[in-house]
This record gives sequence, C-alpha cells and structure tokens, in this order.
Amino acid sequence: MIKYNVAVVGANGAVGEEILRVLEETDFPVAKLLPLASSRSIGLTVEFKNQEIPIQELTENIFEDEEIDIALFSAGGSVSAKFAPHAARAGAVVVDNTSHFRMDENTPLVVPEVNPQDISLWQQTGIIANPNCSTIQMVQALKPLHDRYEIKRVDVATYQATSGAGKSAMQELVNEMQDFFAFKLDESKHEIFPHQIALNVIPQIDVFTENGYTKEEMKMVNETSKILHQRIPLSATCVRVPTLRGHAEALTVKFAQAVNIDDVKSSLAKAKNIIILDNPNENLYPMPAACIDKNETFVGRIRQDMFDDSIVHLFVVADNLRVGAATNAVKIALEWIKMQE
Repeated sequence: MIKYNVAVVGANGAVGEEILRVLEETDFPVAKLLPLASSRSIGLTVEFKNQEIPIQELTENIFEDEEIDIALFSAGGSVSAKFAPHAARAGAVVVDNTSHFRMDENTPLVVPEVNPQDISLWQQTGIIANPNCSTIQMVQALKPLHDRYEIKRVDVATYQATSGAGKSAMQELVNEMQDFFAFKLDESKHEIFPHQIALNVIPQIDVFTENGYTKEEMKMVNETSKILHQRIPLSATCVRVPTLRGHAEALTVKFAQAVNIDDVKSSLAKAKNIIILDNPNENLYPMPAACIDKNETFVGRIRQDMFDDSIVHLFVVADNLRVGAATNAVKIALEWIKMQE
C-alpha cells in the first residue's frame, strides 16, 4: 500500500486532536505525520500511534521542505487563507476545515456520502473544502430523501454545542457552571459568547448579516445548494446550547409530492452513514450525549406533518467534532487516495 506524508495544521486544537484520533482509528496510510501549529505551540507534542510527536511551526515553506502529500487544515480561516495555497503549490492536496474556501467556485465542497464525485475537481486549486459542521449532518439526511422525492424547501433549527466554537468556548461553559455551583455566576466573565451560556441558550452563532440571518445560518443555506448542485430554499435558525459536544437539528422538509412515512424511514435507513433511532414507545431518539465519539449521523422523531402530507419532520444529531469536521476531512482524504490509485 502506498503511504503518504500527512500534515495536520492546528494539530493541538479541538478538531486537530480529533483528526489525529480518526487517522489512527481508520489506519490511514501515514508514512510521516507532521503536526503543525503557531510558534506558541513549539515545545508541545501530540500523541499518534503511541508516539509523542513534536509540534512544528507552521511556515510557508514547510510543506515543500517536508514533502507533504496531504495537508489537513483546522486552524482558522485566516491561517488557511495564508498557508493553504502554499501547501497546494508545494504539491499537497489540502482538505480545509474552515469556511474560507467553501464558496469559492473553483474549490469543491464535499461530503463523501453525498457528492464524492466533486473530489475529482481538486486540481483546480489543490484544495477541497470541508463544509460547516451543521451542514454536513443535515445534507447526509437530506440527500437520500431528495433523491427519492425531490425537496422543495427545508426549515431547520439547530442546537449547537460549545465545542463548535473551539476549546476556549467549552472551557467558558465549564467555568460558568463551576461559578454557578459556587453561587457566583453573576461574577462570571463571558468572552467567547455574547451572553452567559451556562443554563442558557443563545439564538446567535457568528455575526448577523444585513438580511437578519447570522453568518452561520447563511453557511447552511449556501453550502447546501452547492453540495446538492441545486438551489434549495432553506431557512435556518442556529442556536448555541450549553452542551460540550454534539450538534442537534430539528428539520422540517417539504417535498414535491406526498410521501409515505415508512418509505422515508426506509430511504434513510439505507443511506450511507445514517443510523435510525426512532422508537418513541421506548423513549429512543437521537441525543448529543449518545453520539459522542461516533462517526455516524443519527436520525429520529421521523413523522409526517399533520396538515400537509408532503412535509416530514425529523431530528438529526451527530458529533460535530467528528462527523462535522474530523471524520469528514479524513474521509475526503481517503476518497482522494482511491482516485489516485
């Protein structure tokens, strides 16, 4: 088997650490692993296959100097904007977890279970974009239903964990909960979120745009259409909730025709990466706490609308650090490898 020199940019971040775990679990064909981060991380190490590997500083020339074949980026949009083109010019295929390249017309935006064929377009820029975490799990559930019935409109409300905003956001929730139990929550400082997140929900993720939607909500709107190669009318309300890991979404999907709910469930059950958890009599349905460290997307609460038989409601949950980021990125890289063989 051919092995590849793999760089992980942002190796000690929340997503970077998860990428390393997924690379190891999938037995990814790694010849050499190069963990990269800013100069502030020099002296730190990451663990990979029972080895402690020193983090090296991310520079413009390191991809060429180290002969990197695959570069997995998860260190923020500004970092990707500056360094991903250098990696591509050095001959590496870049899989970028940030939003920077997602809507670039020459950069494929890929969920391997949905549009793996788009990976073949990677040579236009040398970069393949990983969609937003909320978009990934949503389109995994939408694709088999769109193929079967044709979607006319989607409305989604998300319940997004603090890990979606990084390690510091998770720590802010922990700190606030500790302050709550110490009876000093009113003294707690919030720096990552615009309001207290402990014992609260915040109907804002990212900044608001002129149309009243946040950037996170517009990502779901625009990315879905690009991935499905069809303009899908979609409205999103993205909400931050006081959990550490695992995003949930309540979806309302309208189709071009009346649907049979048993057929809907069957279509989802046959889809790649989807697991149905839907037995109300036994209180069985997807929950964030049950999806942690899982690489699948869980769907439940599947029901037909009471007033319109062309509308279906469902609840979709996935580990945002895995399905929504690390696992998707590694799967893209594995699909890319298959195309080279």
